Amino acid sequence: MSSNNRFQLASAPIWRALIHLCIPMIAGMSVGAVYNIINSGFIGSLHSTPLLAALTFSLPVFALIMAVGGVFGVGGGTYISRLLGSQDQDGEDASARSRSLGTGAAAAASRIKNVSSFTLWGSLAAGVVIGIVGVVFATPIAAAVGASGASLAPTALYIGAMFAFTPIYVACFSLEQIVRAEGAAVASMTGLIASTVANLVFDVLFILVLGWGILGAGLALGLSNIVMVGYYVWWLIRRSEIAALGLRWFRADREMLRTVFGVGVSELLQSSFLIVTTLVMNWIAIAYGAALLASMGVALRIAQLPEMMCMGMFIGVIPLLAYAFGARNHVRLRRAITGAAVAILGITVVFSTLVFVFRDQVFALFSADPAVLQDGTLVLTAMLVSTIFNGITGLVIAVFQATEQMRNATIMSIAQGVLFIPVVLIGNAVFGITGVIWAMTVTELLTFALGVALFFTSRRALDAEPSEQAIAAAEEAVAV
Repeated sequence: MSSNNRFQLASAPIWRALIHLCIPMIAGMSVGAVYNIINSGFIGSLHSTPLLAALTFSLPVFALIMAVGGVFGVGGGTYISRLLGSQDQDGEDASARSRSLGTGAAAAASRIKNVSSFTLWGSLAAGVVIGIVGVVFATPIAAAVGASGASLAPTALYIGAMFAFTPIYVACFSLEQIVRAEGAAVASMTGLIASTVANLVFDVLFILVLGWGILGAGLALGLSNIVMVGYYVWWLIRRSEIAALGLRWFRADREMLRTVFGVGVSELLQSSFLIVTTLVMNWIAIAYGAALLASMGVALRIAQLPEMMCMGMFIGVIPLLAYAFGARNHVRLRRAITGAAVAILGITVVFSTLVFVFRDQVFALFSADPAVLQDGTLVLTAMLVSTIFNGITGLVIAVFQATEQMRNATIMSIAQGVLFIPVVLIGNAVFGITGVIWAMTVTELLTFALGVALFFTSRRALDAEPSEQAIAAAEEAVAV
């Protein structure tokens, strides 16, 4: 781990640390969001509403794949940052830290290698299993997510291509979390941008030159992620001073499973309920025609720009939060939370407003279908309003994950899915298509209120000690 990255996590002024950690994440994720818009443009250039609908139908499947990576990546990444922080507790020398916490520098360093190896190889194993099952059952899965008629075949094709690359996708997510865990935000951004550029090149080749349509889009996505995996593996082997990817460091002891999955399961639940909400939305929306589904897919990609910027903030700040919590630096922890919240609100107001002002012109770039345009502008408006609440909700979940508040993280992860179903059913019954479009916005507002309530009722946990079991596991790793 470079001295600069350690300085940013441990003692740099909060705004300087946030810029170091979050700006590269915002840049990388924003580039990815821009690419998603461009990708929709490539498919839109084929003038096929069923193909655009296929992109929408595939979203819950991709969310499931990323959820697997999230279980290992988020759980392992926050564990690594807390272990790093445990080496840097204010006012204690190395010997005192070793006596009071059961871990010294050598123990923590060894455990970090165990965690990074487990994160990579565990995610790969899970990805292989899910990928095989998904490829075999691609068509039934496409039907299950709501595709039918003209959209069934392209949806199955795209989903099948995604499942074929599942081990690569989950490895990408896990490796990127390991890189960020030690504060290497620029390296994380570089991998994301390299993948996006590669994806753009492959899209041009496969869709425009070779004419492979939706299959070309799926292959381009998978191959570009191979580029990202290659970069992160190279960086972790050649540049990282703390991580180890070799199988000889792999450990799957009880404490490893409890700590990684205890945090990571909130990511899985969040994504699983996102799948449920997307399926329910698709099943209800399909009754209003393919145009609504297509417009939802395009609007989602446009709204992703401000949403991904906010996500870059609350994902980027997680290593700082986990490090401060591990170091028991409670003042720094609270300042980091406050700074991230202010930044997220500023991003939401500025960029969501810009996208809203130019929504008609932007949407017209992706479809000439009047029905798609009419529905799409309303859908986009609702999604942009949702970003006002979504960013702070994401930050609250990040705080819970970084500080080992597993119960609250789990509650927040399932809240949106549990609340969305009655909201969308009531909205559809009472307000028709308008109720369906605004259902997610109402759900985001309710989830936001729950998150704020949980945060203020559990603030005492921010001053808690890191779990003794997690720290004791580091000491055990030295003896292995």
